[in-house]
Amino acid sequence: MSEPLFSKKNLKLLSDPLNDSNPITVQVLGICSALAVTAQLKPSIVMTISVMAVLAFANVIISLLRNTIPNRIRIIVQLVVIAALVILVDQVLRAYVYDVSKQLSVFVGLIITNCIIMGRLEAFALGNRPWQSFLDGIGNAAGYGFILIVVGFFRELLGSGSLLGYKIIPESWYIVNGGFYENNGLMVLSPMALIVVGVIIWVQRSRNRKLIED
Repeated sequence: MSEPLFSKKNLKLLSDPLNDSNPITVQVLGICSALAVTAQLKPSIVMTISVMAVLAFANVIISLLRNTIPNRIRIIVQLVVIAALVILVDQVLRAYVYDVSKQLSVFVGLIITNCIIMGRLEAFALGNRPWQSFLDGIGNAAGYGFILIVVGFFRELLGSGSLLGYKIIPESWYIVNGGFYENNGLMVLSPMALIVVGVIIWVQRSRNRKLIED
């Protein structure tokens, strides 16, 4: 009897990366893009969708080819698959969201070197069937993207006073004590992304004690 498509085991492939096995906050992978593209929310969302497309389809392709790839050239094959998908994604972004593509700059191309993608191909796709590999790709990309979107949300809101380009906080916001709130330019600098990620890790570990190392 075949396993249901959305069995409990398969659903864990989607849910675990959002908490217990989050690529950024637990496995500490993909930190570079979390620092680089999260100054605004829109690039964070686009990067999330891009990584999700690349990882999901790369996982499926490698899973389909896993029994035919000689072990000595498996890394090369994986890089070729990832590179082809990244080029395709980059061309789609240039065609339909050119302004965001310019903001993301070289970071779309650097998806090729994202440790999360190569890690999932090695650790999962090479040993599992296509459907499970697809779910694993979606789950890990969603866990990665969730952190990017949260960081991008707070950095754009507090740093620029806007979300998705729409002004939320005026340049000077009157406060009860007679002072004024000025948008915090420090939030748009890369070090603040690391601090926000650190706060997220702290909150996650305070809520999930089993993630705390003895």
